[in-house]
Amino acid sequence: MRDRVSLSRISVPEGNLFVIAAPSGGGKTSLTRALLEREPGIRLSVSYTTRPPRTGEQDGVDYHFVSADRFAVLKDSNEFLEHAHVHGNWYATSRTWLKSQVSAGQDVLLEIDWQGAAQVRVLIPESVHIFILPPSLESLEERLVRRGQDDAATIARRLDAAREEIRHCVEFNYVIINQDFASAVDDLTAVVRATRLRTARRGPRIPGHRAMPRGRACRGAVRCAGRCRARCWWWAPIRVYATGSSESEEICRIRHL
Repeated sequence: MRDRVSLSRISVPEGNLFVIAAPSGGGKTSLTRALLEREPGIRLSVSYTTRPPRTGEQDGVDYHFVSADRFAVLKDSNEFLEHAHVHGNWYATSRTWLKSQVSAGQDVLLEIDWQGAAQVRVLIPESVHIFILPPSLESLEERLVRRGQDDAATIARRLDAAREEIRHCVEFNYVIINQDFASAVDDLTAVVRATRLRTARRGPRIPGHRAMPRGRACRGAVRCAGRCRARCWWWAPIRVYATGSSESEEICRIRHL
């Protein structure tokens, strides 16, 4: 079970906040690193975690590695914007650091799980949420085996969790399929650049111009089944392997502005 934290809403007056989530092994970290190389104006929020460092990870760079007791103290002192218990370990985002960055106009990227993303969505409605999908559960299993970090039982648990995590992709503004890494990086970069150009974040509306209501028919990547075809800038149905069977759903991968 997951503990939830109730906090007051935070205003994001200047900087954009990007939230990226994916099932374990979906390529979230690799895509994030590639994005930061292309877009140096974005800063990665370094999460807190109680899990031990993996080979090559550095404290303060990849994560803030803390003990369970220290994590509890920080949580009780209201240091965290969100926190989650994932795969047996605690993870959290620093509220203090994040607020100072976005208030100063800095774009920030959060690399968290879907549960943390759900909390951020409530607290910071202006945040932009992106879900990274593997091409299939079979390919996800291959990636988990290939990276060599988990035993067979752990991989099986991660795959079971991935089925649940993938079902929540419809809650995100954008869905990117990480089948070809270079194309996925291009898609992720396009989301960031398009967000920076949104008229809603560049001042008041221009008199005489009527904006399309956001959220009608499909807000973000919602179940579509053709209902929003007339309103989409680009109709691009994709398969969502949420059930682990041959059954799939069509969703619209382009957000309405």
